[in-house]
Order: sequence, then structure tokens, then C-alpha cells
Amino acid sequence: MSQHKEIKLVTTHQMLAMKQRGEKISMLTAYDYSMAQILDGAGVDVLLVGDSASNVMAGHETTLPITLDQMIYHAQSVVRGVKRAFVVVDMPFGSYQGNSSEALRSAIRIMKESGAHGLKLEGGAEIKESVIRILTAGIPVMGHLGLTPQSIYKFGTYSVRAKEEAEAQKLIEDAHLLQEIGCFGLVLEKIPAALAKRVAAELTIPVIGIGAGPDVDGQVLVVHDVLGITKEFKPRFLRRYAELHDVMTDAVRHYVADVKSRDFPTQEEGY
Repeated sequence: MSQHKEIKLVTTHQMLAMKQRGEKISMLTAYDYSMAQILDGAGVDVLLVGDSASNVMAGHETTLPITLDQMIYHAQSVVRGVKRAFVVVDMPFGSYQGNSSEALRSAIRIMKESGAHGLKLEGGAEIKESVIRILTAGIPVMGHLGLTPQSIYKFGTYSVRAKEEAEAQKLIEDAHLLQEIGCFGLVLEKIPAALAKRVAAELTIPVIGIGAGPDVDGQVLVVHDVLGITKEFKPRFLRRYAELHDVMTDAVRHYVADVKSRDFPTQEEGY
């Protein structure tokens, strides 16, 4: 029996134990009930209700437009489809950067209204007070460093972060800070593999990578990219496990053709 099936319900404590015994943590995004059911049933450890829903589900160019209400809606849908996985929700841009009181109100809304298990916030020292305030309320928090998509207009590009010594040192300091104040885990996005390896080795909490090399405690990807539903996005760190865009397109074309030709429905497919 595989190790993941032995865990009836993934928790922050289970993830810490997984790191300690060297078991990699699997994490994928989910935005709706049906996909959550599939991923949960397939043994994914952590489902991330990502603000990438802004891109994948709504067609925006960035993650910035998605609202708190929209994130709660997606999170509610995902939680209903889960029996085993730990559900983490991205706090959307503007819901925690203003001040810690606003951050706490936003965090409580997400947790109360969605039933999610934890939250993810982007940033380091600059959001320290917000993270502390949320943690003090008993809400599990996951950090996110490296390429932080909510800061895209600050960076100006989605290129690899922390290649320069100064930025790498700040990332290391921020990673330790997030652990010290109580975060249960950390996502590192699109940074040099050697740096990610160092951070994962220095921290006791799980470090999940996306475009951060193999020497971290787990991996996260956008599920639509993994399944090949999106075709244009082809970063170096992505491995496709299916080409569902083509499969789905072909299926729909057959449906359209059958309707047009009156092959569907048949008498047997009616009442």
C-alpha cells in the first residue's frame, strides 16, 4: 500500500511528518468541486485554491483582478469535493497588504465561509504583522517567496527570481522569518534550484517548489497545465501528464457532428 493511502486526513502535522521521513508532498491547484473530487481521489496531498483562478478560470492576464468573494466561492466548491486532502486558499491581492486588521477580517471570512484548512500569503518581512495576526487567530498560514505573481508589476516579468546575491539573501532571511513566526509551510516559486535546496535543508517546515528544482519537500503545479487543458503555457518547469485540450476538443466536435447529423439522440436515448 502506498504511503499516501495510509493518511486518512492530511494535516499540517502530517505534512511535517512527511518532511521528516523524506516523503515528498504532492500539491496541485483546484478551483471547482469536480476537479477537487478527482484530485483528492487520486491521492494529491494538498489542494491549492490558487488566485491563478484569475488566469485559468476567468481569462485575466494576471492574478490581481480576482476578488475575495470570488476566492471564497472557488474555495467552497473545492472543500465540498475533498475527503482527504488539505485545502489551502490564496489570499487575493488587496485582502491583506493594507493592514493586519484588514488581513485578519479577510482571513476569517475565507475560513468561516469556505471551510478551508489554511491560507497562503505572498511576501516576507513586509507582511509579517498580517501573518502574525492571522496565526494568532489560530489559522494555519503557508508562506510564498521567490516569484510572487501578485507583485508582477513590481518585477515587470515572470523570470527567475533571487539569482543575485542580495535578493537570494533576503529570500533566505524571509524564509527563516516566516518559519519563526509560525508558518506551517512555504512555497518557493521560480528560483535557482541550489537556493531552494539550501532553504529546504535549513528549514524544519515543509518547502514546496514550483520551478525550484527537485531538492525541496514537495511540488506544486497548476492542474490545467499538468493535464494539458491549457496549451500555450509551456514553462521549463512544467511536465504535462496528458493532452486533454485535444481530447476534449475532439469529443465536443463529435458531439456537434452527431447533433447536426441527427445521430444524437437516438430513440434509445430518450423516454
